[in-house]
Amino acid sequence: MSSKMKSKLEVFAIYGFLLFMLTIIAYPLLWTIGLSLKPGTSLYSTGVFTDGWSFTHYKWLFTDPRSNYVTWYKNTLFVAIITSVSATILISLVAYAFSRYRFKGRKYGLYAFLLLQMFPSLMAMVALYILLNSINLLDSLWGLILIYVGGSIPMNAFLVKGYFDTIPRELDESAKLDGAGHFRIFFTIMLPLAKPILAVVALFNFMGPFMDFILPRILLRSPENFTLALGLFNFVNDQFANNFTRFAAGAILIAVPIAAVFLILQRYLLTGLTSGATKG
Repeated sequence: MSSKMKSKLEVFAIYGFLLFMLTIIAYPLLWTIGLSLKPGTSLYSTGVFTDGWSFTHYKWLFTDPRSNYVTWYKNTLFVAIITSVSATILISLVAYAFSRYRFKGRKYGLYAFLLLQMFPSLMAMVALYILLNSINLLDSLWGLILIYVGGSIPMNAFLVKGYFDTIPRELDESAKLDGAGHFRIFFTIMLPLAKPILAVVALFNFMGPFMDFILPRILLRSPENFTLALGLFNFVNDQFANNFTRFAAGAILIAVPIAAVFLILQRYLLTGLTSGATKG
């Protein structure tokens, strides 16, 4: 077989693989969109990709008195925004301290970050429940935010520290010669240069509350405090007679704020995702 034929076969195989992966990724999304536009409540009562689509379920989510969807959406946005902003600020400060300063316990602190990443969060659920109950933050959005922010620090701080390590220390030294203090160096030099990795951290922490079900399920009890993942569960249990079409409509709308934040941060994301791997 000639080299030209081999090259064509390789290109064909690559495109075939990409088409296969696109089908796997796109079909569930298209199927969910089609399901959200179908009348009825069942998964299989009517064909998904047929005529008869309407926005009845989307209208129901925002207008029916029985639906708490708007409240759940507000709760989730509140938790996501506060978590993203707070976690990004705390993580950047912690990472900067570990990257630029040498202090007693620094080495063991880094080891602790690595150790904490090895254990799944499910192991701490009972302890978190008892902790929030003892400080009267059980069934509270602020308690949920506290857990999200604290849980995001170990892995992300280690990642951002690696990015800070790639920034030349000569910039710090030059700023110190000009009379800049620690906080001025951090805010005027380090943060602008670390925008790519901080954008990644902000996006991941923003997405978390939209996707997480287990932690809100354990900590939240009042329907008015539910997040979207927990609230949508009601659409597929006995309370709403297994209404999968409304569930699909509510699930599709979750992508709107995530896509908006992604578009805002996209120019930083590619650089940030490929950075932070340098260990200091």
